[in-house]
Amino acid sequence: MSMFASSSRSARVLLWNVHPGSSGSFSKVILPRTYATFTDIPRPPPPTKQPEPVTFSAPSRPRQYYARPQIKRDLPPVQRKWPVLLALCVAGVSIWAAFFAYATNQEKLTSSVVKQILSELRECPELVEALGDSIRFEPAWWLNGDPWITGSNQLLAGNVDLSFRVKGNKGAGRLYFTSIRKVKGDPFTIRTSIYSYATPQLNKTNSLLYTAVRFKVIADSGKVINVPLSTLS
Repeated sequence: MSMFASSSRSARVLLWNVHPGSSGSFSKVILPRTYATFTDIPRPPPPTKQPEPVTFSAPSRPRQYYARPQIKRDLPPVQRKWPVLLALCVAGVSIWAAFFAYATNQEKLTSSVVKQILSELRECPELVEALGDSIRFEPAWWLNGDPWITGSNQLLAGNVDLSFRVKGNKGAGRLYFTSIRKVKGDPFTIRTSIYSYATPQLNKTNSLLYTAVRFKVIADSGKVINVPLSTLS
């Protein structure tokens, strides 16, 4: 059985009434307001019978909440990432090595030593006779017209050993230039080597001074043109 009980509570509302025709004239009006609340009485009683206790003979075990779905097809194979990473590393190292080689070659090409060598070649009569006039660098197709210069150009260490292709109107060849500086502050000289050999009859060692890699050009025809030392400054 449900019954309803009501309770009332009064409250006062304060209003301000404005009088017409008057400026700034107000009057206070208080209006009562009533609040009503309803509740269920009486509330349902608590249950008199407690639920039956459940006892377990063994500890509980985890179990699946739902049936495992059936596999309709095999899972796709996992793609390996290391081949892609290896290819990127190889490509990066190759690009760096190519850029380093190109920068080193450009440094040799613009050095004062290479410019002086080319100037001396154009003034050598034997080389002009063998290769022709307008002796210049032979460009490499993969360097966009620049020559490829091999060897080292270490002026501070006192060692210059260069080799590159040259050509003229009649032919082409490869130039070899080697120069060293024995003591810091001394001028560069053409490298010479001491060849020692033993004489069986005299049982002593003799020394022969001969020129190793000097300042020469080997033409494609096989002719060797030695640039005279007088042309070197």
